[in-house]
Amino acid sequence: MSIVFLVLFGLMLIGVPVAFAIMSSGVAYLAITDTNVAVLAQRMVYGMNSFTLLAVPLFILVGNLMDFGGISKRLTDWAKSLLGWLPGGLGVVTVFSCAIFAALTGSGPATVAAIGSIMLPAMTKAGYSKETSAGLVASAGALGPIIPPSIPMIVYGVTMNLSIPAMFVAGIIPGLVIAGALSIVNVIFAYRNPEVLKYAGTIKFDGTYCLKMFWKALGALGLPVLILGGIYGGIFTPTESAAIGIVYALILGFALGELKVKDLPKILISSLKTSTMVNFIIAAASLFSWVVSKSQIGVTISQAFISMVAGSRTIYLLALVVILLIVGCLMDNIAATLILAPIMIPVGIKLGCSPLHLGMLFCICLVVGFVTPPFGYNLFTAISISGLNFKQIVRGSLPFLLVEIALLFVFAFAPGIITWLPVLIGFKI
Repeated sequence: MSIVFLVLFGLMLIGVPVAFAIMSSGVAYLAITDTNVAVLAQRMVYGMNSFTLLAVPLFILVGNLMDFGGISKRLTDWAKSLLGWLPGGLGVVTVFSCAIFAALTGSGPATVAAIGSIMLPAMTKAGYSKETSAGLVASAGALGPIIPPSIPMIVYGVTMNLSIPAMFVAGIIPGLVIAGALSIVNVIFAYRNPEVLKYAGTIKFDGTYCLKMFWKALGALGLPVLILGGIYGGIFTPTESAAIGIVYALILGFALGELKVKDLPKILISSLKTSTMVNFIIAAASLFSWVVSKSQIGVTISQAFISMVAGSRTIYLLALVVILLIVGCLMDNIAATLILAPIMIPVGIKLGCSPLHLGMLFCICLVVGFVTPPFGYNLFTAISISGLNFKQIVRGSLPFLLVEIALLFVFAFAPGIITWLPVLIGFKI
């Protein structure tokens, strides 16, 4: 099996796309064990044969419809009218806007692109450095896959047979905690920068204008209510909710005059590119999961992991967070979920941890990887919209990233933050 991992990580290190690296490692196993190559196609097709996974491309399309349809600007305008007068108000607006847009799309990079393109110029004008502005947007964009709906949660739920609605509920409180922490760091930054405070002093709160902006954003705010309310109310499944979200986004975009028929081809092509990449990774990882199972390497790694933590739940949780942070630096989160979750999570369950707590902790750790160099999707998205180089983006995001990493350990050892709301609603943890 050493040749399999050598091929996997060797190809990734030289820049081969993740899906091809995973698939090549699977092919290497088939070659050295003289297994029929037809297994390659069979396992990849089997990995995609899931009704629930249909929600992934559908939610990607919802996010693009809301972005191209100008809905994100309505959200940020309302957030500015409500919070823009605070010290560091535009930074708070950025976090707040990312949190709302996250509830519409479930995608970190989409959140960074939509909110960042609007808020970066405004924050720079308000006295923020370009580095700090882009770093905050990249960090706040991590809220996308934490606040439901969430594509990583859907993939994890399918992989580990865990209730996706329960995971959606469990993501709400951690998402809000992270948003609050990022806002506090931003306010501290504002008080240390006179230019930011000076700009905030020029803005006055206007209740009438705030209500006007809220009315303009009301249609967009109805989407998460429709999606999440329908799921939790048992009216439709996560996959069906994504399809309903597409219909709602189309009707809203055309009704508001923000969406044009000529935009649809561009939206569909963009959605197709993103969903194809995600689904190809899922298919390739299905082959790799079969290889891990067939070779018993998963059992070997699991036993080694149990020996390492010495039966201690505390050591296990520490090791889980650290390992996932390292993996998040190097590997796509969906591939990491499909490969590592079946190996690492059963160990924690044997130690008495809640499957829902572990599932959410697993997803949040990998989502923070969106902001962690060298692989962070959000960092690359921030580069594309800001014009800064990679080093500048990393420097700007560092204070916010450190706060997010610290919160991972809080979530690990205070499981009630994750499980309280699902238990209150009635989900089993």
